[in-house]
Amino acid sequence: MATYKKRGYKPKTEVEKQVNIEEESTTAEVFNTLDETASKTEDFVAKNQKYIFIIIGLVAVIVLGSLAYKEYVAKPKQQAAMNDMFQAQKYFDQAVNGASKDSLYNLALNGGEGKFGMLDIIEEYSGTPSANLANYYAGTAYLRLKDYKNAVKYLGEFKSNDEILAPLAKGNIGDAFVQLNQNDDALGYYEQAAEMRDNEFTTPMYLFKAGTIALELGKADKALAYFERIKNDYANSTEAAQVDVFIGKATVLANK
Repeated sequence: MATYKKRGYKPKTEVEKQVNIEEESTTAEVFNTLDETASKTEDFVAKNQKYIFIIIGLVAVIVLGSLAYKEYVAKPKQQAAMNDMFQAQKYFDQAVNGASKDSLYNLALNGGEGKFGMLDIIEEYSGTPSANLANYYAGTAYLRLKDYKNAVKYLGEFKSNDEILAPLAKGNIGDAFVQLNQNDDALGYYEQAAEMRDNEFTTPMYLFKAGTIALELGKADKALAYFERIKNDYANSTEAAQVDVFIGKATVLANK
């Protein structure tokens, strides 16, 4: 056990003298080791100074290059993409809210009046937020045009953290798989869509769709769990108004 020694303390016994010598020796060794390490570090820096400066320079170039790219390339590219996307988005909105839906969805996809369509935006402005959003519009347009394989393709490319769009994209893929008679795939996407966000719009909607597909697949227990969740957690949703009927169906099938 170490003991505290006052400054100027002189060892009295031979044992204390020996301990004192060993402590001084250990301290000297520590400082010698530190000196040797520092010396080796200095030697290493001296010998490799050229390469160290090159590495530092490369890091600086990468950081500055990234900042410059964002400021002088990415931002202008995104702005141009937004401008070119305006007419295609207008066609899409008109198709959702008006007549001549098929022709308007085609215009939204392929462009019109000398303006870009969503497919052009995806190709010309790859990597921008606008191109990403164009994947959602394109996939949804193909879904409305009953081109379900392309709907799956483009909606699958869309990435988002948005409260509504993120689950809608997954749910739309589920809708496409239903039309392709791939109900197992559809169920998986409906379940993803239901769990992605917790809100009064998309969550009960996709729980309901998941429940109905689960019933068709003979998975009554799973369907019942989804329907009961709607009843208990989303009582004010549109789906809740009719969910009791489906709870009854699922209960009967689950008990067979």
